[in-house]
Amino acid sequence: MFTGIIEAQGELVALRKEGTNVHLEVRAPFTSELQIDQSVAHDGVCLTVVAIEGEVYTVTAIEETLAKTHLGSCQVGHTFNLERCAVVGDRIDGHVVQGHVDTTGTLASVEERDGSWVLTIDHPKAPEWITVPKGSIALAGISLTVVDSAPGQFTVAIIPYTWEHTNLHQTPVGAPMNLEFDVMGKYVARLLDAQLSARGVGGA
Repeated sequence: MFTGIIEAQGELVALRKEGTNVHLEVRAPFTSELQIDQSVAHDGVCLTVVAIEGEVYTVTAIEETLAKTHLGSCQVGHTFNLERCAVVGDRIDGHVVQGHVDTTGTLASVEERDGSWVLTIDHPKAPEWITVPKGSIALAGISLTVVDSAPGQFTVAIIPYTWEHTNLHQTPVGAPMNLEFDVMGKYVARLLDAQLSARGVGGA
């Protein structure tokens, strides 16, 4: 489990394909503290550390992960938002994030508003992929609060600290972004859909 509070940024220094898998080598400031088999979220994607050498560690993305996230399009030099898994007893300053990306959205626009930024994200429509104003969303692994919500689109507001200490300021309009919708919202949507279907009303 993660919280969506980014610890550090890491640089993708090498890519290596093996069958349908891709091994990603990442340089990060906390590499010396990592252990083999530890989970680290990369732009919101939970991956397992499989090797460590100096300042660089290696994680492996399988075909399913490459297809459902933006990892399949990442190139050497990409900067990842990094978060290690939560520790029991710590404060949850963000929200419950599983590290299981639901889909990729597209950064539709960035609007600067005198010291803050408003980002509009377009995403595929699905009954369980919903957002609500003041609800939570994990965008590129970052726990954010939804400002406005519509089917297939939402906006978030970014404070200067988050803008400077994540890769958002490096993300161009039109770029794909990993999305993990609020897990509680997904469960509620699925339960409601099941109840409506059982009554013959039809899915949400």
